[in-house]
Amino acid sequence: MKKPTKDYNQLMDKVKLTHRVNYLSSALILLFYPISLFLLNIGQPIPYIFLAFAVLNIINTLIYKLHNNLILTYNITSVLATIGTVLVTLYSGGINSPFIFVLGIIVFAAYATTRRYGKVYLYLNLSVIVLIYMLGSSNYALTENVVPLANRNLFALFCILFSVYMIGGVFGKFLLKAHHRLYKSKREIEDRISEKETLLREVHHRVKNNLQTVSSLLSLQSRSIEDKKIKSLIKSSQNRVISMAMVHEMLYMRDDYLSKVEYKAYVQELSQYLVRSVKGNKNNIKLNIDIPDIKLGIDTAIPLGLLINEAITNALKYGIKDDTEGTIHIELKQEDEKGFVLNIGDNGEGFSESITPQTSKSLGLKLIHNLARQLKGSITKDLSLKGTNYIIRFQEVTQEFNSVA
Repeated sequence: MKKPTKDYNQLMDKVKLTHRVNYLSSALILLFYPISLFLLNIGQPIPYIFLAFAVLNIINTLIYKLHNNLILTYNITSVLATIGTVLVTLYSGGINSPFIFVLGIIVFAAYATTRRYGKVYLYLNLSVIVLIYMLGSSNYALTENVVPLANRNLFALFCILFSVYMIGGVFGKFLLKAHHRLYKSKREIEDRISEKETLLREVHHRVKNNLQTVSSLLSLQSRSIEDKKIKSLIKSSQNRVISMAMVHEMLYMRDDYLSKVEYKAYVQELSQYLVRSVKGNKNNIKLNIDIPDIKLGIDTAIPLGLLINEAITNALKYGIKDDTEGTIHIELKQEDEKGFVLNIGDNGEGFSESITPQTSKSLGLKLIHNLARQLKGSITKDLSLKGTNYIIRFQEVTQEFNSVA
């Protein structure tokens, strides 16, 4: 059996509330009929207005089952209540009638339903009150007060009791219940969010640990290999793993965003690690990093980090050779909401224009171009500068991280 949705449950709550209020208000107004007719000795038409509203409102509530339109049922009730209240008010003292406050209950009920209907009935009933005042102030009053003078205080008492009970006992009780329900829902949502954040933080932490384990295994494997070329390949793979591990480390250490990386700090840490890894702690490499305070999602941060890793590694291995002095510059600018430009390169020896990803056997060069493509970007060489320099335009990726192969 299909479980009812949250929207369906909310609709059924509104239906139950509307029916409850309609039946209760009709019962109370119906009680006004014998009270006003026999106890207060009020002549026509007030008792019959009460009777007509009670009967019509009960019929309106019952026929809801035929059309299932809650808004229609509510508006018919509101219109009947407004007409009935205006008529009773006019025949019980006009602007001085205690029954005029029932117009406020109608507005209160409208706001409890929707903000839009609340505004409509607010301005409508304010206009009606002003009109009642103007009619009472004119010399041509359309009605007279049919409530006997001796019973007007008692009539006022019943009106005030009815108003207070409807506001406090009916709508107040509903609003308090709705407030507790919202507070409970908010607290449950906050608990779920906190639980998911804790779980996500743990996932990032575990991924980082696993990647570091892979890096350690690669490092151990390289110690038993004497071939420098193979050893260099393993070291490059180790650096790629670490560049991804750094992203997850920064994510689980953050207190605010668990899906965004502060990219300036990440690039600085990655660049310094690569320089130490390739050139050692004592080196002649200068890093010029110009990145604004931007946050990138993990689907962008990882491929971009791998691209920067390859560019820096190639610069340190082939551009700035041995212990010579050199500079690596990284500049990241945001062009629009999702568009970025990365300028990255070195002032080393550079390489021939004839060397391309298609003709070269270098995995690093192929990765740089493939990663740029994965970032939905383009890559060009900046020939105006010495060394190897790239201009990479890319978009922030919102899809899942895919293979660069």
